[in-house]
Amino acid sequence: MNDDLSDLFENNRLWSENIRAAQPDFFSTLSKQQAPDYLWIGCADSRVPANEIVNLLPGELFVHRNVGNVVTHTDFNCLSVIQFAIDVLKVRHIIVTGHYGCGGVAASMQDEDLGLITNWLRHIRDIYQRNREAFDALPDEKSRIDRLCELNVKEQVRNVCDTTIVQHAWKRGQKLAVHGWIYGLSDGLVHDLKVTRTGVGT
Repeated sequence: MNDDLSDLFENNRLWSENIRAAQPDFFSTLSKQQAPDYLWIGCADSRVPANEIVNLLPGELFVHRNVGNVVTHTDFNCLSVIQFAIDVLKVRHIIVTGHYGCGGVAASMQDEDLGLITNWLRHIRDIYQRNREAFDALPDEKSRIDRLCELNVKEQVRNVCDTTIVQHAWKRGQKLAVHGWIYGLSDGLVHDLKVTRTGVGT
């Protein structure tokens, strides 16, 4: 195991120099304010880097990530991010983004005990169990995993919309849309799952 992290510090130095060469006042301006229009709720998978996928700079995307892009009503970390994004930053879009080939989603379909993470993945496994017949009709494991990745995003969009935070924002007339996207590891493209909601009752 290599304990030397000097490469990361060198990468950081070069990254900072490149940005300052292109925009000399970038960091001084960024340090004074944070005003993103978007909250990204995505998977912690290292292959799914939020800013890079949508080509946004630091400061343009507020991000929360966890295994399987799950939103539960008992996860105060995620709920606090959502509240800060809506009430303080006044974001206009919340984008729940899953990805095909998600390891967390795949693990949720198995009966194997993986320790603590099994409890977290139970939220996704419940979706799988509710739709078991439909999954069994699909031709192979890959198509079943990818379909569950899509259904999981749709479920988490509903969960975001059902939070008191989002409901209160809509009731007071705040402009806020909640979207569900899925990202393809094989081609780098995001796809809209067409589940956008923009207010109470939508």
